[in-house]
Amino acid sequence: MSSPNRANPADSASNAHRAQHTAFAASGADADADAYAGADAGLLAPVWAGSAGEACTGDEAVLQAMLDAEAALARAQAGLGLAPREAADAITAAARADRFDVRALAVRARAGGNPVIPLAAELRAAVGRDAGAYVHRGATSQDVLDTALMLVASRALDTLLPELARTARALAVLAAEHRDTPLPGRTLTQHAVPTAFGLKAAGWRALVLDAWDRVAAVRDGLPVQLGGAAGTLAAFGAYAEAQGDADSAAAQGERESAQAQDGGPGAAEGTGLRLLRAYARELALAEPLLPWHTLRTPVADLGSALGFACGALGKCAADVLVLSRTEVGEVAEGEGGGSSAMPHKANPVRATLLTAAARQAPPLTATLLASLAAEDERPGGAWHAEWQPLRELLRLACGAAHTAAELAEGLRVFPHRMHEHLAATEGLIVSERVAAALEPLLGRERARELLTSASRSAASEGVPLDEALREQEPELDALLPRERLRELTDPARYIGAAPALTDRALRRPGPGSGSGSRSGAQRGR
Repeated sequence: MSSPNRANPADSASNAHRAQHTAFAASGADADADAYAGADAGLLAPVWAGSAGEACTGDEAVLQAMLDAEAALARAQAGLGLAPREAADAITAAARADRFDVRALAVRARAGGNPVIPLAAELRAAVGRDAGAYVHRGATSQDVLDTALMLVASRALDTLLPELARTARALAVLAAEHRDTPLPGRTLTQHAVPTAFGLKAAGWRALVLDAWDRVAAVRDGLPVQLGGAAGTLAAFGAYAEAQGDADSAAAQGERESAQAQDGGPGAAEGTGLRLLRAYARELALAEPLLPWHTLRTPVADLGSALGFACGALGKCAADVLVLSRTEVGEVAEGEGGGSSAMPHKANPVRATLLTAAARQAPPLTATLLASLAAEDERPGGAWHAEWQPLRELLRLACGAAHTAAELAEGLRVFPHRMHEHLAATEGLIVSERVAAALEPLLGRERARELLTSASRSAASEGVPLDEALREQEPELDALLPRERLRELTDPARYIGAAPALTDRALRRPGPGSGSGSRSGAQRGR
């Protein structure tokens, strides 16, 4: 127990912290100290700080997407005669993020649980009473925020996909250049049998293309959200009936035709379905079969694709981290990062950032998948839990793809180090091949016994495996010429079908190749 007369170091540190915070707050005479303290500038997220993905996913970008959703809904209703064109024009003109205080909206969102409620109120005030009557008309908050997040995702994925394609192109170059470059294959951290660096790079590329396929498929299917209070679109028909649009002579023929196509006999049913279609066209997003307030396939698919992309890039990074260790030195990043304490270091910073992203992504994806179990027609909590994890996944994937492209384009490969490591075990790395050659000559049991004993001698005495074999089996020279035995123990001559597998992998078309991307089942044929 500390003496009552002695200052507690924790208390001193706490007092110092409070003093610094007070000084900081007092110094912000021209700035909102609370807003600054809550701002996320990416200080702890170097993988996405400054990336295009960050610009697409920040609070201003989300706010603009919500305004875009509100304006598109007004335009879609105006196009169907459900709102005055003048009102839609006024709402569209006012729907600019720089006219709204994003911090104030965030704070006010606590009252209703989402930012759409205060935003709709402010947008109504901005356009005046007449046009304001058509702001958010018939929609629910989830319609707007879900649609906004799909817009944010579409804009972010449009920056992610080119970076994945860029990474794949750089890896294809590496794979082709090192098609025949042997290096130790490692399993459970130990030398196994030789492989080729080209095959390793081709494997990285295959994962990147798998990620591109998944992200591209999700991008093409990102849908609008429109269902109204409980996913029935009822309010849109009710407003149409109330203003007499359901019976207007000018719209009657078009409405009857649309109703027949949609399979619904009533004006209300036809109005909602036609509006859904028009809304999707306005935003260049997909038209969903059903409102998906608690049918969260779009978010689950998006999160899964993003999580896969981070993991795929993380596999490449994990290998680079191992191969660039000082004692391995088989590859190095083009420009390594420095150290604050050790001037001689060139750290594999890009691989480090990619590995960090790959480790962060799975729990974020898991949160989105957990939200599939959403109750009723609109849930409490399950929907709200998605927002931040989805944004962080978008940021991580976009930043990781850009970082991976830089890594792949600048990666340096050192074949001489690979050759040194192949020779490190004095031929033991090809014991599998030697066993296959000896079994027909000596029988399986004797060949295994000889190879096990000779391998131990080679490892303990530091002699080549072919010499250890001849010492322990004098008759081997009569069965197998020395040159042939030396060839069998040469690791560079035992990379199997690695070059052919590399060629096979590189025949898979990449993005923008003209042939498109195909499914894994098709590619294997």
